[in-house]
Amino acid sequence: MIRFFFWICICWMLLMPSAACAADALDDFIDRELEGWVRIYRSLHTNPELSYGEEKTAALLARELRSSGYTVTEKVGKFSQPGLQAFGLVALMKNGEGPTVMVRTDMDALPVEEKTNLPYASRVRARNEMGEEVSVMHACGHDVHMTSFLGAAKALSQMKDRWRGTLMLVGQPAEERGAGARAMLDDGLYARFGKPDYAVALHDDASLEAGKVGVCEGYALASVDSVDIAVRGVGGHGAYPHTTKDPVVLASELVVALQTIVSRENSPLDPGVVTVGSIHGGSKHNVIPDEVHLQLTVRSYKEEVRRRMLASIERIARGLALAAGIPPDRAPLVRVGEATPATYNNPELTRRLGAALKNALGPDSVVARDPVMGGEDFGRFSLQGQIPVSLIWLGAVDPQRVEQSRKQGIPLPSLHSSEFAPLAEPTLRTGVKALTSMALELFRKP
Repeated sequence: MIRFFFWICICWMLLMPSAACAADALDDFIDRELEGWVRIYRSLHTNPELSYGEEKTAALLARELRSSGYTVTEKVGKFSQPGLQAFGLVALMKNGEGPTVMVRTDMDALPVEEKTNLPYASRVRARNEMGEEVSVMHACGHDVHMTSFLGAAKALSQMKDRWRGTLMLVGQPAEERGAGARAMLDDGLYARFGKPDYAVALHDDASLEAGKVGVCEGYALASVDSVDIAVRGVGGHGAYPHTTKDPVVLASELVVALQTIVSRENSPLDPGVVTVGSIHGGSKHNVIPDEVHLQLTVRSYKEEVRRRMLASIERIARGLALAAGIPPDRAPLVRVGEATPATYNNPELTRRLGAALKNALGPDSVVARDPVMGGEDFGRFSLQGQIPVSLIWLGAVDPQRVEQSRKQGIPLPSLHSSEFAPLAEPTLRTGVKALTSMALELFRKP
């Protein structure tokens, strides 16, 4: 009996490919394909497109996904603004019975003039939706996201013997405007293509070494509200301020008073940010204007904190105007734009992915990351927690530069910097392997 059991075990090991063999096969595949992915990455980096204009970028992704055997639907999305075409895409591969796993990438670039001096640096200039000519750059690494996404898509199409279910690949437009996820959902994303059991995404990290990934359970990115305030007064001659109600002075008081929302009204255990990023008013030295305009970004994790901070902004603005004697018909106008919700990484899902990534990349290559106050509309795909989602950070920086920065205390170029330059090959290698490994893990029964 013992001998029989021994030979059964030997036969099973010979017939069943080990996890190590499967990992070696994925590594070999990445080695063969990496040069081509670097070319795609550089092409995307050289030819970025702004939010609402990702037409050629989406067409490139659609072409590559079709060549890998996916059924692709283009121009998915419906913006609330009239006249804007959405260039979202959805690629499906059905491979028997099993869960539906959604993998998402964003596609848009930023109005930033690139200063990296790379041979493939962007020199693109384009007109934004307001008709202004601006420089364009992939300063947030969406080119890294897209290339990793394409690589994983091809890997998974060639590894169909290792998974069962439906792979749903989503190319999202207008992430930088916080509008793309909503547009795709408003166009019936889940009704048309199926509701996923899980959704995952990568986002490059401008402070983490290439070759590593970062995981964060729970709140990972903040909600984002853009607030516009028109501080109205009664203008006049700068020599006779007593005959006016000066909105410049009132706006200055408001900027300072707004800082007390976080420091004195909010619990220090509940993070929040109120930043006045823009203040504009007046046109001449000796003219007191009628209005001053402020632009704010407001960040938080918890919805109750968000609502309280927004209410405080309006209360303080109106209260200061009343104290300054501003007539009721000239009270400040406070407008809150469309919000981007916080990204909440489902803890159970994130722990499961973290374990899979340690197996795939090695335990030293997976690190815990703290939440950040940056924003991402990927969280909207969770339908307020109905679908478990997780966004994983992808290291993108030369390890020597990271070490030098730590020793010398000199900050690295951040995301959205004109000098942000990912280290392409190791970043893409890790991105493809991470996305592929996460998808394979989610197709496996827990």
